[in-house]
Amino acid sequence: MKVTDGGEDRVDHGSVLVVEDSPEDAEAIERALSRTHPELELEFADRGDGLVDDLLARGRLPGLILLDLNMPGLSGHAVLTAVRARPELSGVTVVVFTSSTAPAEVDACYAAGADSYVYKTVNFTLFQTVLKGAVDYWLESRSASGGPPSPM
Repeated sequence: MKVTDGGEDRVDHGSVLVVEDSPEDAEAIERALSRTHPELELEFADRGDGLVDDLLARGRLPGLILLDLNMPGLSGHAVLTAVRARPELSGVTVVVFTSSTAPAEVDACYAAGADSYVYKTVNFTLFQTVLKGAVDYWLESRSASGGPPSPM
């Protein structure tokens, strides 16, 4: 795992935090990423409550947060807003990964600071392909912006 320096001295671009309350969806994400990106370290949280405080207390931050919107307690929207309100977390990429395709929802997520918005599909093969594309894009954009080289 490489931790970058500069403005992102605490960001580990080999680490992904999945914030997903559905055990089935979390398992699907884990299966998909273990097949397509086995080098990534995955961590799972099933609630948004306390997430920002937990991130701020860490020595290292995940390079990517895959964030579900519809969760009990603190919603994904509220988590996204809270993450983007903290300059210490500005180097963390947030990809909203949800079942909602409502244009207003997509617009609201981008307005709140989401780096990307990805629709969860029901078909696992397509789900894996969509998730792989989002993670590949994140890894390549990190490499192009002076982050660590893509581990692929």
